[in-house]
Amino acid sequence: MLERVDETAADSAGDPYVSPPVQRAARLLRHIAEGDRVTNMSKTARELGINRTTLLRLLHTLEVERFIEALPDGQGWRIGIGLIGLTAQAFFSEDLVQTAVPVLTRLTENLNLSSHLGALDGQEIVYLARRVPNHTFASNIRVGSRLPAHAANMGRIILAHLPPDRVDRLYAGTVLKAVTARTPTTLTQLHAQLDADRKAGLAWSEGNFEAGISSVAAAIFDATGTPIAALNVIGHAADFAGEARHNQLAVEVAAAAREISQRLGWHANAVPLAARV
Repeated sequence: MLERVDETAADSAGDPYVSPPVQRAARLLRHIAEGDRVTNMSKTARELGINRTTLLRLLHTLEVERFIEALPDGQGWRIGIGLIGLTAQAFFSEDLVQTAVPVLTRLTENLNLSSHLGALDGQEIVYLARRVPNHTFASNIRVGSRLPAHAANMGRIILAHLPPDRVDRLYAGTVLKAVTARTPTTLTQLHAQLDADRKAGLAWSEGNFEAGISSVAAAIFDATGTPIAALNVIGHAADFAGEARHNQLAVEVAAAAREISQRLGWHANAVPLAARV
């Protein structure tokens, strides 16, 4: 038997300027934001004062607009990129780590590799978050660790999206120390590496920092198009072997960085900082 609900009564009574469908959608979004994942449709419908059919339509419409997104394995719904992007563009102080951690967690689960979030601090990359897979090899880099940005691929991909003259100023008078034989030790070598990373859209490392260890990094941008952070995944060289695996890593790492950037207010037609005069 279908549950009948007086939806008109549930909306703001007597206000001719209130749109009931919009109000219902807003109440549903607020409900989800406050922790209701809508796993019990009847319960949520009752609390919102609508029927199940209306609730289903609202969920579908909000998903189409990317205001909500389905959680895996039928675990309900959460606020989506579309809504976060709108709010982040207006108030782009969205916490970077809080935004990135769920994406890093999913990336680690999908690829079975350790993932990290880092930000540039002077000439160093600072590790802000990490997620590790449930197997014997996992990254031992801790939150708060610092590595030379010119040698670590998260640092490289951020530097690659900065204007070249800013990189020159950052490293003026600095001796670039080699971590391995692949580390750039002059500004000319560094710019060549950054140009290659920028053109690829990703910074790859095949033993560049530690023998037998591979990783790939992508930049994260804020609403202004500024590279504010980067993420990477890391594992044994064997975990990166083969064209199919290489392509999978490239696609998923780039998509993860793009998702975090969008949640922070970045949009695809933003002019890259490195391209500005």
